[in-house]
Amino acid sequence: MASIILGIAAVVSIQLFSSNLKDNIQSQSKTLMGADYIIDSRQLPTERAQAIIDSLKPDASEVNFVSMIAFPKNGGTKLVKVQGMKGDFPFYGKINTEPSSASNSYQQSGGALVDATLMLQFNMKPGDSIKIGQLTLPIAGALKSMPGNSAVSSSVAPPVVIPYRFVESTELLQFGSRKEYQYFYKVSDTFNLERLEAKIEPALDLENADLDTHTSTTERLGKRYDNVGKFLNLAAFIALLLGCIGIASSVHIYIKEKLKAIAILKCMGASRLQSFLIFLIQIAGIGIVGGAIGSLIGVALQTVFPYLLKDFLPFTLEITISAQPILIGIFLGLFMSVLFALLPLLRTWYVSPLDVLRVDENGSQEPRNVRFLVFGIILVFLFLFSLWLLKDPLYALGFVGATVITFTLLAAVALGFIKTIKRFFPKHWSFTARQSLLNLFRPNNQTVVLVVAIGLGTFLISTLYFTKDILLAKTEVGQTTENANIIILDVQPDQKDAVAESITSKNLAVLNNMPLVTMRMESLNGRLVNEIRQDTTRQIKGWLLNHEFRTTYRDSLIASEELMAGEWVPYIKPGEPIVISISDNLANDSQLTVGDAVVFNVQGVLMETTVGSIRKVDWSQIQLNFTIVFPTGVLEDAPQFNVFTTMVPDEVSSAALQQDLVSKFPNVSIIDLRQIFTLVEDILDKVSWVINFMAFFSIFTGIIVLIGSVRTSKYQRIKESVLLRTLGAKNKQILQISAFEYLFLGLLGSLVGLLLALVSSLCLALFVFKEPFIPSGIPFLIFMPGITLLVLIIGLSNIQTVLRSSPLEVLRRES
Repeated sequence: MASIILGIAAVVSIQLFSSNLKDNIQSQSKTLMGADYIIDSRQLPTERAQAIIDSLKPDASEVNFVSMIAFPKNGGTKLVKVQGMKGDFPFYGKINTEPSSASNSYQQSGGALVDATLMLQFNMKPGDSIKIGQLTLPIAGALKSMPGNSAVSSSVAPPVVIPYRFVESTELLQFGSRKEYQYFYKVSDTFNLERLEAKIEPALDLENADLDTHTSTTERLGKRYDNVGKFLNLAAFIALLLGCIGIASSVHIYIKEKLKAIAILKCMGASRLQSFLIFLIQIAGIGIVGGAIGSLIGVALQTVFPYLLKDFLPFTLEITISAQPILIGIFLGLFMSVLFALLPLLRTWYVSPLDVLRVDENGSQEPRNVRFLVFGIILVFLFLFSLWLLKDPLYALGFVGATVITFTLLAAVALGFIKTIKRFFPKHWSFTARQSLLNLFRPNNQTVVLVVAIGLGTFLISTLYFTKDILLAKTEVGQTTENANIIILDVQPDQKDAVAESITSKNLAVLNNMPLVTMRMESLNGRLVNEIRQDTTRQIKGWLLNHEFRTTYRDSLIASEELMAGEWVPYIKPGEPIVISISDNLANDSQLTVGDAVVFNVQGVLMETTVGSIRKVDWSQIQLNFTIVFPTGVLEDAPQFNVFTTMVPDEVSSAALQQDLVSKFPNVSIIDLRQIFTLVEDILDKVSWVINFMAFFSIFTGIIVLIGSVRTSKYQRIKESVLLRTLGAKNKQILQISAFEYLFLGLLGSLVGLLLALVSSLCLALFVFKEPFIPSGIPFLIFMPGITLLVLIIGLSNIQTVLRSSPLEVLRRES
């Protein structure tokens, strides 16, 4: 019952949460965007793009850019996202401010809406002023939420909304500034957005602009949460599979104890169908009750997920409870209990009345073809169910295949162990040790059933734990004294020396002074980018055809880079062919390799280059990495700006440096990586919590299954223990016999399961996650001895009635 309840609870809670998430994204897609569709451009729209934008008559527009702002009241500074708004945006949803009137009045009053958390952080209130570049504005109100802004992006660069007419006065949109122009549109419900996108998108692509509809935003949001859902579904599937193992092992042992009772019923005239239905109805009843209880727990459990994932969701998740998941849970409880109990239940069909007199249990074995048919049905069920959960036939097939291989290996190990014990039986061991070993291969032995149950449980638990470690290893964030934690962007050429002096004057080191040159690809291997863009059969990814690359030049590789192919060229003399180095992801997306020709448009000047090397770049490191790196001696005279990095020891030093730089150079942007480290670690802590929660939920299910499997085995040992006691065995000897038997079973099952989990986790790390696998010592130090000890304790508790009572009293009670 516990196995069914926990498995169903996991499936129902996760499926209900996923369904609610999908429905919320679908219903709130317009509210999330604030418009029906948006046209955006990372640069001032070209003449052709502007003509298209104007012909569609935008209802509102925005230019946004990242910049530092200052708070004159207390001298504070902060990196923010400045949004210059024009028009009545949003068309769906609303800008939530304090006071509420500020969202309607800020355009007329000429004030700014400042992120509410930012105002609390710097102790600001409406009426105080902020300085954005050369512009000083009063704060009209605190901005609590706004369509189009997510919680995560707002944490890195909080939004500050100002009227569009003031953007030019800030004097911040200079050469190299990162900016985005957006145009918002509202249409009637009958308007065909798909046709508009199909017609306009290609023309906008040619002008380096993009069109986004609320429906495409819905699809992207759905994909964004796919990986979280897949892991949760995998954990639920493992919990359910553990429940199925618990059902199969429990019913197997239970039916074996009832074989003589069934034989007696048949002697008294009961038909095969009657004896079969007696136990089938019993198991089905348990399945229905267990499914109902599990579904109700699942409904209660799934309300936890919105709380855990609220920082990842750009909207408040509304939970609706429908009857469907509860009905699915009850059906699953019934179906999985009957299906996985079917194989042992079939033995009731083939029990002969003569089995009352027979000692050999093999007399009531079902035909092999019937057994294989049931196995086939079980495999089909597992595949279809895993396909329903994982939505990927290859993953589903791989997971079911791995489970079957594991099951087969565990059964083979158990049978091999039995044969080895028989062949090399230690005849000179003590009586208690010999007796416990004999129990492993005598009639009514439980070696194969328990080794498979214990081993498969340990395998799934350990695999889930190792997988959790692989996932969490990818989310580690750290910083050392050698790493920069302050990045200063958009430093103009005439400001380089002054910025460097400001840094060194505060006893800080300039770790990097990197030049950045912006450029676009003009042609690849002789084919113009415009020609490639119009080729519907192209294999080159579309993003790089419109992308404005920020490149640098230097004479050496950095710590996050590794040369994969070609030869690194540190310096080019005047007149020599220009050789560049590209990142591995750019090489894959552009179908470029060493020796290929690329022509760049550098601020209107065409530059012919050749790919000289390909680098593997570790993008997970929070530092400045580049897809394209030029050698020195090429771009020194090109229009450029610089990026400085330094390392500050504490918050006070960081604040002092930022205040000094913003007051002297209002155009520069400063990223404090210490804040980003804190934010990322906080997010990853929540991710870790979700992963750990589901992992340990399944582990807990596995432990319940193991307890049930070992607990139901007690009936096979009670009569033997009573007989031994009748023959004069002492309580101590009976305890030792049982202890040795369960110790062998627990150790063998957990050890084999753990070794198989090690192999499967290595395969997952190499082929699925593509990450190095460093196995944790926890499963070896805790799971293996812990599961062995658990099996031992339950096994010893099974015979407590024998030790506390007289043999006759025990036999009467058990009968």
